[in-house]
Amino acid sequence: MKTAAPKLLIDAMLGSLARRLRWLGYDAAYRNDLPDEEMIRIAREEDRLLVTRDRALAGRRGVRALYVTATAVEDQVREVVEAVGPSLHPPRCTVCNGELVPITAEEATPLVPPYVAQTQTEFVRCTRCGRVYWPGTHWPGLQRWRE
Repeated sequence: MKTAAPKLLIDAMLGSLARRLRWLGYDAAYRNDLPDEEMIRIAREEDRLLVTRDRALAGRRGVRALYVTATAVEDQVREVVEAVGPSLHPPRCTVCNGELVPITAEEATPLVPPYVAQTQTEFVRCTRCGRVYWPGTHWPGLQRWRE
């Protein structure tokens, strides 16, 4: 039986990685406004694996950390997936990490551009920030990350 990937805490240097991991279904909290000590505290309290490009931070005692060596986001994604395993969950909001739930086209109509409301039929909405997603022109590129 497969086990779920751990919850992640992504540090300030890896914002693009956080968005990609969220799309892949990882619970990837991202903070770019906190000192190292606060990041460590959050990682411990929320039982998150701290993902960082800061070698000193990754080597700190008392925190589970993954030091990412790659600089290109595609390679960073591969490093994380290889280290923690694939996510078994659906995509999350790429903006705030909230869960996405399906909504009807009627519910989405006032929340999306008119052209989108006329041409799309599938929508999901973030339970936290309210952002609405649909399979637009960017969809094929994003889907390759889920394969």
